[in-house]
This record gives sequence, C-alpha cells and structure tokens, in this order.
Amino acid sequence: MSSDKELSDFLKSVEKRAFKRTVYAVRSDDAALDIVQEAMIKLAEKYPDRPPAEWPLLFQRILSNATMDHFRREKVRGAVMQNLSEFEGADDGDDFDLLEMLHTLDGSLGTESALDAVSRTQILGAVEAEVAELPTRQREAFLLRYWEEFDVAETAAVMGCSEGSVKTHCSRAVHALAKALRARGITL
Repeated sequence: MSSDKELSDFLKSVEKRAFKRTVYAVRSDDAALDIVQEAMIKLAEKYPDRPPAEWPLLFQRILSNATMDHFRREKVRGAVMQNLSEFEGADDGDDFDLLEMLHTLDGSLGTESALDAVSRTQILGAVEAEVAELPTRQREAFLLRYWEEFDVAETAAVMGCSEGSVKTHCSRAVHALAKALRARGITL
C-alpha cells in the first residue's frame, strides 16, 4: 500500500510536464491547468492503493481521457454558442510563460550570460512553436516518448494504439521537427 506522501511526491514530479503537454494539446493555459488538476484528483481518488509503479501509466491515461473530454465539451459548447460567437471578445490576457521557469543545465539560475539566455529562450520558443504545430497524434507520441520518457510499449498503452503506430508517429514527428527547425536556421 502506498502512502499519501508517495502519491503527493509523484504528483509533484509530473505536474509541470503534464501541464506543458496539455497546453500543447488544448492551446490554453487555463484549460490545461483545469485538465491536469482534474486528472490528478481522479488519480488520488480512484487509485491511491495501486502500487506507485503503476501511477505513471494510469496518470497519463487519465490525463489523455480528460483532454479528450475537454475537446468533447468544447465541441458541444461551440455548437450551442455558435450564433453568439460574434459577441465574444478576444481573451488573450494570459501572461504565464513556462520559459521563464527554466533553469540552466546545472540547475542554478543566473549563471549564464545574457546572450546565452536570450539565445536559449529563442531556440526553446521555436522548438515549442514547432511542437505545437505537429498533428495531434504525432505530438502526443513525441511528448510521451521524449518529454515523459515513456518506452514504446507504455506510450502505446497510453495512446491506445499499437507499438508500430507509436514508432511511426514518433519518426514522422522527429523528421517534421528537424525539417522545420532547419528551415528556421536551428541545428541542435
């Protein structure tokens, strides 16, 4: 049986990556935060007695399902509110930027030159923009494999597809990202 501290530590360890992955999917910080919180609550309520080794896959599956539920709700809201859309104002007041939260490679802040910091921020911004432009399944496979560091089998389980599909999606995503970043003059 797992303890509350183990569950809390697990949730703390995945919250930032889960948030980033969800922002890529829904393209809204507020919606992503709600989805991640919902997934965390579901894991804590329904699976606290599961072995901690099972939590990563359970959490990713819950997060994927919560994201899909978000899109379903948005589709219904869009259909209901379609005629009122011209009365809605743009809501682009979100100033939260995850790039401001990044640390240097050695884990400290402020040890790099201003030029290096600006360069790193620009490159990360370009990479982030290109990842956001990937097709949904490619983006999901790429983020699970390389951001969450899941293996092919775990990624396939979370995505509900075959391991071959995961490999195909990841390959296409990597090639698309490399091509797009080369076109921007970025070689990593």
